[in-house]
Amino acid sequence: MTGFFFEHALLPEGWSRNVRVTINPDGMIGSCEADAERLPGDTLHDHALPGMANLHSHAFQRGMAGLSEKRGTNDDSFWTWREVMYAFNDHLTPEDVEAIAALVYCEMLETGFTSVGEFHYLHHDRDGTPFSDLAEMSGGICRAAQSSGIALTLLPVFYRWAGFGDQPTHAGQRRFFNAPDRYAALIEASQRHLEHVPFARLGVAPHSLRAANLEDLGWLAGLRPSDPIHIHIAEQTQEVEDCLAAHGRRPVDLLMDTVALDQRWCLVHATHMTAEETRAVARSGAVAGLCPLTEANLGDGIFPADDYRRAGGHVGIGSDSHIRIDLPEELRLLEYGQRLIRRQRNVLADPGEHLGQALYQSCALGGAAALGQNTGQIAVGMRADFVTLDVNATALLARQEDTLLDSWMFAGSGRQVDCVYVGGKQVVSHGRCLAGDDIRQRYARSITALMRRVEN
Repeated sequence: MTGFFFEHALLPEGWSRNVRVTINPDGMIGSCEADAERLPGDTLHDHALPGMANLHSHAFQRGMAGLSEKRGTNDDSFWTWREVMYAFNDHLTPEDVEAIAALVYCEMLETGFTSVGEFHYLHHDRDGTPFSDLAEMSGGICRAAQSSGIALTLLPVFYRWAGFGDQPTHAGQRRFFNAPDRYAALIEASQRHLEHVPFARLGVAPHSLRAANLEDLGWLAGLRPSDPIHIHIAEQTQEVEDCLAAHGRRPVDLLMDTVALDQRWCLVHATHMTAEETRAVARSGAVAGLCPLTEANLGDGIFPADDYRRAGGHVGIGSDSHIRIDLPEELRLLEYGQRLIRRQRNVLADPGEHLGQALYQSCALGGAAALGQNTGQIAVGMRADFVTLDVNATALLARQEDTLLDSWMFAGSGRQVDCVYVGGKQVVSHGRCLAGDDIRQRYARSITALMRRVEN
């Protein structure tokens, strides 16, 4: 078995010193002992954290980061941003999607994410015609994960309607649309692409209550009854208003009355909930999938994280549109949003707790649960996903354990990551993804040609 020796490691019970971990051939942790002795051949690191899950990704949107920051003639919002996204994705080829996703996953690894939930809805050719392999685009996502080394939970998106009341999809959504029979075939085809991707999981993803109706939800929930199921919900106030107009119910309330929420479910964003909805979702065991940087970029609003936490709710983080990919910055903005609402400091922790440890551990566990990935803790039986920090980085100098993690989260960035391991296999060294040079070259060629098409 492979051995690792960490001078400081964040274990489930908190920081421990002189931690020796052994890795089984299947990439799982076979033993974990604190106050141990280093043995010859052990890989030595200073501070180690469990790997973090990025539970919500639209990889292709990384290619349009920064292209929607021009003020329109009307009040800009998610809905005007969406039109820019539709126009951009009209030009994407399967090769573009794979190249962009590989870069995204490389950047995620370099900032400390070791698994990703790809909420993948760009299925068809540019004119809306399905590929001969329905999962052609999903195959590119799988190859991108494999080339970068990240663990993938693939979430093919079911997108049937343009809005509440079963409005037919329009031209901008032609690459997303699937009827139930074709979606079931897409899921089967996606499973074939995942067969050779290490640590891969497959789930289902009704896009939203406006894109999947109530009858669709019941069918989708039973399609893969043991696997993750993710949905966008209550992201914007207009969505809430439209749902009220169509059903006389708010989105979260309507969802909970339609299906039985449990630990399989991840409610992405869930920004606009009443106090009663917040407590009900927390009790259900579902994970709230929060994407603070994207939610801020789109002007969505701020999730009631403190109320949700106090009600016992589980959360995880994702980088969604990838306007930036930076693990500590996502966590920092999650806390800062609550500070701005409460006009207090150190909100998302209990008295005596350090924010870094409290936020990191809760999001690592919540994200892993949402993706069905056996990660989020350095413990026996868990996958050997480790993130080590560069203790010589300026922001982390003369810090240890809690003060180091706090400093990374509130004064640092993903650039202070040193090494990353997925299933005991090293994928990042000295802050650089081992496959990064080739991935970045492929991305440069792809994005250069893509932007020519977009601009013409």
